[in-house]
Amino acid sequence: MKKEILVAISVAGVLFGLSVSLAAQEKLSLAQCREMALKYNKDMAAANKQTEAARLMSLSYKANFFPNFTANGTGIYSTADGSLGVPGGNLPVFLPNPATGELVSSGFAYFPGLNLDYKVGTVYSGGIQVEQPLYMGGKIRAAYKMSLLGKEMAHLNEALTTSEVILNTDKAYVQLVKAKEMRKVAEKYHNLLTELFKNVKSAHRHGIKPQNDVLKVQVKLNESELSLRKADNALRLAGMNLCHYIGRPLTAQIDISDDFPEVEQEWKVQVSDITARPEYGILNKQIAIAEQEVKLNRSELLPRIGVRGSYDYLHGLEVNDETLMKKGAFSVFLNVSVPLFHFGERTNKVKSAKVKLEQARLEQENVNEKMLLELMQAANNLDEARLETELSERSLEQAEENMKVSGKQYEVGLETLSDYLEAQVLWQQAYQTKVDAHFQLYVNYVAYLKAAGQLQ
Repeated sequence: MKKEILVAISVAGVLFGLSVSLAAQEKLSLAQCREMALKYNKDMAAANKQTEAARLMSLSYKANFFPNFTANGTGIYSTADGSLGVPGGNLPVFLPNPATGELVSSGFAYFPGLNLDYKVGTVYSGGIQVEQPLYMGGKIRAAYKMSLLGKEMAHLNEALTTSEVILNTDKAYVQLVKAKEMRKVAEKYHNLLTELFKNVKSAHRHGIKPQNDVLKVQVKLNESELSLRKADNALRLAGMNLCHYIGRPLTAQIDISDDFPEVEQEWKVQVSDITARPEYGILNKQIAIAEQEVKLNRSELLPRIGVRGSYDYLHGLEVNDETLMKKGAFSVFLNVSVPLFHFGERTNKVKSAKVKLEQARLEQENVNEKMLLELMQAANNLDEARLETELSERSLEQAEENMKVSGKQYEVGLETLSDYLEAQVLWQQAYQTKVDAHFQLYVNYVAYLKAAGQLQ
């Protein structure tokens, strides 16, 4: 029984290890990395929360158009009491004289007197009020429009954050591709030197090559081992950087494609239109908000009209052991408020808002010019990177051919070892330049798309 359990556990362990290995071998595409980054990135989560807050704020300002219902109640208990007495007796009666119209005494009337006993006791009241603004000088409408503009700005800011996250994710992705390619270059160069070291050492044992040649290759081989270690560290760091952007643990094992993402070969570069950028839309919304701010402050100079209706019920105050008040009543109030003079307080607020509006327009023009310059620079960088990529590929082909020719000439004794080593170094540098050029081409391509507002 124990053996069966041990066998089952071992088989489960093998299957688990196999599943982990297969999961580790899964290659992540650029699209998958973008999707994961947009889903798990903390900047995107913060932008989503900002959009939700702006949406709720607009609903709050929209509620100001509708009536406001409130209910209230008040209760009081007091031991105060007392009485009011009026003594009785004969009261004179006066009637007008038909001839003269003057009042003359016509006798007496008996008044029985009056005795009122009152007690406060428990008094309570309750009611429901309805308040409806009719005209507030445009204040409610301006505030609501500002909240709608704020919500639109939040959406644009979310689009801006999306483009920034995509840009950073793409950079991290191609940085990892570059690190893998640089690791291959270092490994190929190390293999070349290892093979050369074996051949030179064998030739030295047979007395064909001097000891100096062995030492020269050994030095280069040691340098290649250091380069290989640096390439491993760079590869590990690039993988951790990509994990940071896609929401994976930094120590997670991920794998991606060995090739750089494709760049459109026939793209139409434009350097005059920035209207598709989220920043451009945000600036326009800021101008619109500044215009509504002027209207909001101007509303303080205009009349305000509001209506209020209420139903109130009052119960309490006993007189001669009878409750004096125990009924409800409806009431309607119309309020009109007209500002007359405030020593320039409100007019200066309007002037200040207009100055801020002009300031926002000047800042918009300045930022628009900077974005045009950024677009022009991104287009130039893209053009230069494309040319550099083409030149690096030709240089690598020439360096490979030069290394082959140099190797053959070294084998037949027509070239020195130093020349052959130099040819290998040139090949390594040309290979690294090609990898870096392809990396820079894609980075500049993505940067151009962002500058043109096309990175979504």
